[in-house]
Amino acid sequence: MTINDGASPMTDAAEPSRYAFAHSAEVGHSDEKGTLNQDQAVLVDEVSGEPHAPACDLQVVNDEELGIYAAIVGDREVAGLTYNVAGDDRLVLLATSVIPDFRKQGIATELIRRVLDHVRVHGKTITIRCPIVRTFIEHNPEYADLVDREHPGATQGHTHLP
Repeated sequence: MTINDGASPMTDAAEPSRYAFAHSAEVGHSDEKGTLNQDQAVLVDEVSGEPHAPACDLQVVNDEELGIYAAIVGDREVAGLTYNVAGDDRLVLLATSVIPDFRKQGIATELIRRVLDHVRVHGKTITIRCPIVRTFIEHNPEYADLVDREHPGATQGHTHLP
């Protein structure tokens, strides 16, 4: 695993919602409900499925200045997990996105796994605002100890909307 500095952020357009998730009021939603767009729903499905290695050679780069862990394939940024720093010992994981051509290849799963391993190595905890990260941890409980007890963020599983 390589985590370096110097990647640029990526964006992903929002599409109509099809999942809902609940989280604490701490993450900024007074009604304690959020909605996943279609892009996020695809990634939730990926990280909750059977684990598999990405189909391509993946490098993870941490751009601390921009607050993003980027997944690089070849010379192309194909995925990202944005974050904020909350003190010396906690990261707030905000959002995971993967370019559509690289979805369903295990990239989101591997990106999240490497980010959480990096967090563990550096003795930090996380607050989850990203429902994809939350779903990953639900399916990989060996990472649950990284969730900050005082500031867990999004903590409940996703549900399909009618």
